[in-house]
Amino acid sequence: MLAIVGESGSGKSSLLHILGTLDRASQGDVYCAQIQAGNLTDDAAADFRNREIGFVWQFHYLLPEFTAQENVAMPLLMRGTPYRTAMEKAALWLKETGLSNRSHHRAGELSGGEQQRVALARALVTGPQILMADEPTGDLDNRTAEMVFELIQRLHREYRLTSLIVTHNLDFARRCDRILRLHRGKAEEVSPGSLQN
Repeated sequence: MLAIVGESGSGKSSLLHILGTLDRASQGDVYCAQIQAGNLTDDAAADFRNREIGFVWQFHYLLPEFTAQENVAMPLLMRGTPYRTAMEKAALWLKETGLSNRSHHRAGELSGGEQQRVALARALVTGPQILMADEPTGDLDNRTAEMVFELIQRLHREYRLTSLIVTHNLDFARRCDRILRLHRGKAEEVSPGSLQN
C-alpha cells in the first residue's frame, strides 16, 4: 500500500491518472503492472483498466437512477457479464463492504460514507490487482473517513491488492507500507516520521 502525498498542484492526481492509463505522460516511459502504459492504444488502455485497475475517487460518481447493487454491478455489465451473475457478484461485494442491507437504495438515499463504500465495492467487483484511490476520504467527516480507510486497509490485505492512495491525510499516509512525496516536480520516498501535519 503506497500513499502519495504532496501539496495541492504537485501532480498527485496526474500521476494516478497516468499510471491508470486515463492520461498520457508528455515524455518518458511509464510502466504499470509490467505494461508500457504510454504505448497502449485507447482500446487497449480501456481493456487494461477494466481488467487490472479499480478506481475510487474523492466523489463517488454513483449513477443516481440506479440502486447501490446496480451501481456495483455496472463494470461487470459493461464487460458483457450476464445480468444475474453481475448482480450476484455485486451483492457479495456489498456484503464485503458492510452494505447488504442498503443494496436496493439509490445513491441519494445513502450517507456519504455509504456512498464511498459502494464506490469501493464497484472498484473491486471486477477482481482487479490494483486499487487506485484519489482522496477517497476527502469528503468525509473524521469518524467516517477512519472507517473507510480501515475498510480499504482490510480489503488491501485480504485480496492482496497493490494499492496507490493519494491523500492529504498524513495520519492515513503514515499507516501505509510506503510513502511517496511529490514536491516541485520530483518524487521521493519518505519515512512516516518525516511527515509533519
